[in-house]
Amino acid sequence: MTLAIDRTSTPQPVETVAAQALPTVAGASLRVPLVTGGDIGYANLDHAASAPCLDSVRSAVDEFLPWYASVHRGAGFASQVSTKLYERTRDTLRRFVGARRTDTVVFTRNTTDSFNLLARSLPPRTAVVVFDTEHHAALLPWQGPNVRRLPTPRTRLAAVSAVDEGLAESPQGPRLVVITGASNVTGELLPVAEIAAVARKHGARIALDAAQLAPHRRVSIKELDVDYVAVSGHKLYAPFGAGALIGRADWLRAARPYLAGGGATKLVTEDAVVWNSGPERHEAGSPNTVGVYALGVACETLSRNWDAVEAHEQALLTRLRKGLESIPGCAELRLFDAPVDRVGTVSFVVDGFDPGWLAAVLSAEYGIGVRDGAFCAHIAARRLIGVTGGEGQQAVRVSLGLGSTEEHVDRVLLALRQIAARGARWEYTKVDGRWAPAGDTRELPPFC
Repeated sequence: MTLAIDRTSTPQPVETVAAQALPTVAGASLRVPLVTGGDIGYANLDHAASAPCLDSVRSAVDEFLPWYASVHRGAGFASQVSTKLYERTRDTLRRFVGARRTDTVVFTRNTTDSFNLLARSLPPRTAVVVFDTEHHAALLPWQGPNVRRLPTPRTRLAAVSAVDEGLAESPQGPRLVVITGASNVTGELLPVAEIAAVARKHGARIALDAAQLAPHRRVSIKELDVDYVAVSGHKLYAPFGAGALIGRADWLRAARPYLAGGGATKLVTEDAVVWNSGPERHEAGSPNTVGVYALGVACETLSRNWDAVEAHEQALLTRLRKGLESIPGCAELRLFDAPVDRVGTVSFVVDGFDPGWLAAVLSAEYGIGVRDGAFCAHIAARRLIGVTGGEGQQAVRVSLGLGSTEEHVDRVLLALRQIAARGARWEYTKVDGRWAPAGDTRELPPFC
């Protein structure tokens, strides 16, 4: 007997929602207190760390929550609804990344989790080639004598050549190239398709870190000719703790389960365990059904509005970079010597100003949220800041997205000019290693 779920009383497929010119986000009207008094609309310029929640995601999750129940192992009607939405999201993710029909989708927590899963699934003695300037999520899971870290390339051609040489010098056997789609430090796009072609020449597979690319640009496994793609929901405007690893099933099917527990098993006896062979092999325990559904809704929303998303971001990026050129002592970090295509992420240093102090002033006195530090890419930050003449390994990062506006960009540029000209209006001190306004009496929200 096939159960027919009534679509009028269960959460509707996101495809039925009317397309918007530009997707909106929760918190667009958020106001934050200033240390100097009063409050101001929050300028969220930290999308590369965690993007705000799409309004479409929030609405979909609110509609789904009454139906939330156990997945796969429940006989109740709500469990069947939850299971259907959970499994349907695998197809949503396949479409979102242009996957092959045979590609598997394993739900994870985030990109870090996805690459640790893939690292655990590599055949014995797999040689791994990776740039040392990757985000730690794509750099640290690969350990052992067969891992070859390549130094920062200065041109796109040099990046392709470095991978070619690295693979040529790697031991015979299974090989994997790990590459980011867009740098989380500079926003620059790496030559993924060209590197994939080199990988194919050497019989290697390629894993794409799309954490910073997928929220901003279309991604296609088939067009780029990559084998695996990892994405994070909290970068994709779905901050409910879900991510995914999408790609070829054979290595994942042959590997030991990532976690041992219920859901990953077909049969457990006193003497043996028979593991599942599908994606659930690596999804032991009760899954994050709400997070998975939220991720799927976010992907569908972005897929319907790519032209508007890209145009919005590129206009703001042009405005930001042009304005930074006029800031005295400001130097933008870049991987490549020549200009390349990029998403809306810009990192910079300003001569004479500690990046952590600068970020604290932007927050406390101007209501602007940016990131400071080394962005979980310490090798890249240290090397690039050295190139630009900064001290230490820290910088300030402004990252744009659907929650960013022209006013936000203009505000941060004006703030940087004022700080460069006259300094801060408030005294700051270090608290637990972080700069903070001295004597700050601002109250946190009641739920904190």
